[in-house]
Amino acid sequence: MREILSVAPIASVSPAEGAGVSYMIETHEIVKTYKNAAGEFEVLKGIDLTIERGQFVSIVGKSGSGKSTLLNMITGIDHPTAGQMIVGGVDIYHNMGESQRSRWRGKNLGIVFQFFQLLPMLTLLENVMLPMDYADMYDFDERPGRAKELLNLVGLEKEASKLPAAVSTGQQQAAAIARAMACDPPLLVADEPTGNLDSKSADKIIEVFEHLVERGKTIVMVTHDPSLTSRTHRNIIISDGELINETVSRSLPLLRHRHMLEITKKATRKTFQPGEVILKCGQGVKDLHLIVRGSVNVMKKNGNGGKVLARLNENDFFGEIELLRGGEAIACVRAGDGSPVETLVVNGEDFLRIVKESPITAEALGKIVEARLKQNLES
Repeated sequence: MREILSVAPIASVSPAEGAGVSYMIETHEIVKTYKNAAGEFEVLKGIDLTIERGQFVSIVGKSGSGKSTLLNMITGIDHPTAGQMIVGGVDIYHNMGESQRSRWRGKNLGIVFQFFQLLPMLTLLENVMLPMDYADMYDFDERPGRAKELLNLVGLEKEASKLPAAVSTGQQQAAAIARAMACDPPLLVADEPTGNLDSKSADKIIEVFEHLVERGKTIVMVTHDPSLTSRTHRNIIISDGELINETVSRSLPLLRHRHMLEITKKATRKTFQPGEVILKCGQGVKDLHLIVRGSVNVMKKNGNGGKVLARLNENDFFGEIELLRGGEAIACVRAGDGSPVETLVVNGEDFLRIVKESPITAEALGKIVEARLKQNLES
């Protein structure tokens, strides 16, 4: 595959209905319930989610967690039992019928599947042209040239006349991405796009995605591969049909998903004004604080004259030393001067139980505690 950054065959995000809206995706209390002989099974349990335009987002979760169902809600392929799905500023369920949604999907959404779904009797060029024919976009004579540009984007210009069976699996997936971009949609949705690829081919596919995001596209990707989530702007975890708070997953990434979900449900939010003391030296500590927004200063002493030992920012936490070691606060914590600080407050007893059930988290926290104690002693 040729160097991705050397080609620029497509425009940045094309004008679309609702293009002035800051969020590409907004979900409000999305519920999906399936019924069978055994009764009802709730797959999605009130999903509230926003994804901004131009973000590269990964969605992860164990099999049966609801991630693919959520993806089907976004694409309009499946219907929610309740709730509102807004994509590109358009309510795709309440304001559209099936045929309208199909036409909307053809012009505003590109879908990349794990198994490529290329038509075997058509060349790669013809496969890429197909969505343009379906959506009746671009002049007939313009379509081959545009399809060639898209194949060039993914490094397949020399393979354009070949059938899918004549190229590698990685090249087939690259062709599927070119096809998904045929109508220049603002949103690309990918369901396990690297699941059938070797690591080298998978890396090339992610490079293509990164390049598209640089050009303003929004990409939502379901994946099982943790090595890919580090390359996205956000990593959204879904567990048992519910979203895990992103501050929890970023602050305590080694926890099991069920523990992350427990904290998400039980933690309370608290806001502190700039300069407000959150924790005093010598004070008993009953909770762990995860920083959602803003920053805090860890001080050697109470009062304005105390020496600043450390500055903690979003997704950092404090209170773990006292909870894990016992005793009173060895330093005071004050909200930064710039803006209010918002934290997730986790009950100390719940925190200690969860850490006990997660040895890998306990080990990681132990190292953090040792480093912070050493810093406190040296200051």
